[in-house]
Amino acid sequence: MSSHAGQVNGPERLGPKQRAVTAFQRHVANPLLRRIPLQTVLETTGRTSGLPRRTPIGGRRVGDTFWLVSEYGEKSHYIRNIKADPSVRVRIRGRWHTGTAHLLPDDDPVARLRTLPRMNSAAVRVLGSGLLTVRVDLGGERPPGQSSSGSGSKLK
Repeated sequence: MSSHAGQVNGPERLGPKQRAVTAFQRHVANPLLRRIPLQTVLETTGRTSGLPRRTPIGGRRVGDTFWLVSEYGEKSHYIRNIKADPSVRVRIRGRWHTGTAHLLPDDDPVARLRTLPRMNSAAVRVLGSGLLTVRVDLGGERPPGQSSSGSGSKLK
């Protein structure tokens, strides 16, 4: 998989377009978007560090389910984190909700994008490769950093 920290080898190697887009998102867009109170944010637990990782996302809540499409599928760090621990939180309209994420490789991500907000969906279609649908089954509201037992961080 990875021979050096931060480098990805083999089939997971990022193409030049993805490297440029990812660098912009990681260093410019995401730090700004995470601070906007109404921006939808997905919080996963880092698969190596165990620390909370917050990623601005686009998607749509339908009842007790939140739908999104990952623009780089299994190459996305938050997807790798979900594979290691599917317990997530999603900030929707300023409120945090706990949930369990499910990766749906058999779902048609292009068709799914047609049901999600247009601006984000257009960007995902143009910039993405290896799209992957994610369904988050929401379990309730919870303040940031509050575990299901109410004893602090969601980290173990």
